Amino acid sequence: MDFFQYYMPTKIFFGQHCLLQNQDAFKKYGSRAFIVTGRWSSKKNGSLEDVIQVLQKQEIFYQIFDEVEENPSIETLEKAAKQGKAYGAQFIIGIGGGSPIDAAKGIGVLLANPNKTAYDLLEEGDLSSVPIMAIPTTSGTGTETTPYAIFTDHQLQTKRNFQPKIFPEMAFLDVRYFSTMPDFVAIHTGVDALSHLVEGYLTVKANPFSDGLAEYGISLWQDCILSLKTNQWSVKQREKMILASTIGGMVIAQTGTSLPHGMGYAFTYFKDIPHGKANGLLMSPYLAIHPHQEKIQRILELLQMDTLQELDTFLKNILGGEICLTPEEMESYTQGMIENEAKLKNHPGKVTKEQIYQIYQASCKSL
Repeated sequence: MDFFQYYMPTKIFFGQHCLLQNQDAFKKYGSRAFIVTGRWSSKKNGSLEDVIQVLQKQEIFYQIFDEVEENPSIETLEKAAKQGKAYGAQFIIGIGGGSPIDAAKGIGVLLANPNKTAYDLLEEGDLSSVPIMAIPTTSGTGTETTPYAIFTDHQLQTKRNFQPKIFPEMAFLDVRYFSTMPDFVAIHTGVDALSHLVEGYLTVKANPFSDGLAEYGISLWQDCILSLKTNQWSVKQREKMILASTIGGMVIAQTGTSLPHGMGYAFTYFKDIPHGKANGLLMSPYLAIHPHQEKIQRILELLQMDTLQELDTFLKNILGGEICLTPEEMESYTQGMIENEAKLKNHPGKVTKEQIYQIYQASCKSL
């Protein structure tokens, strides 16, 4: 058996009202908190109100930055970090989907390294952060249990990986915060969770621990298929998807992601396609060219599906809306992916340019 390692330092609290029941956990991190969130969802679902209540009870001062957009930009990180430095923030609470929690990680590094710029985060990996607390309100990214973050670089017109490895200190998973997700968000983020489980299961860094988690996560995800089809969610089904998402984060924290994530960045940046939808449309064509077909069959078995075509039809039905590309766009995106060494090296064996083009072609409608 090849050498592998496993490291997961995030403490997870799961259950309704888990934040309120464990509020004393914040006290040791300081007396000034910086809350990072989006404009609306954390106010609507009650998570921000709960955080404020906890901080007030613990006599912790706080300041709120609620301007994080979807796919947070370098400029947003700089603006938030400037505000957090001026406030003297000692720790950060990220509330929301992947974007606010990713942003919290970047801001945390900038607060701990005041002489660095947001662009330094894209190049330098050996940087520390002030403590990060994660309160997810969408079940897809798993960022609460990963050291990763993705930011939009408008200069290069793409999404770029955050180089420091920053795990949240704690994550609070309360199903009450997920109940107000719009149907399309639940679907897109849910498919993102599946892409983490599947891609992590298939990378060259997969190991016995990550594979065991991935298989369990996929089985939990399968139990949510009817809810994804009907947009009818019981509390039990919501909790299963939350667990599948967080487990997906635990998997890719060890293994990284692979081709669909790298290929999907072009869809997100140039076509404004949600991240989870982009991954989902690319998934079946990617699985078709993967060299480890015995693992593909195991994935289908866990999903209780017979063929990749059945999976592809299901994903396209729930995601809706085709992506239309010209041959020139497919060629451009293919060239960009073939130059993405970080994702290519996670795929077993050599990937050809023709295979990348084939995946794009199978996932889109050609104009």
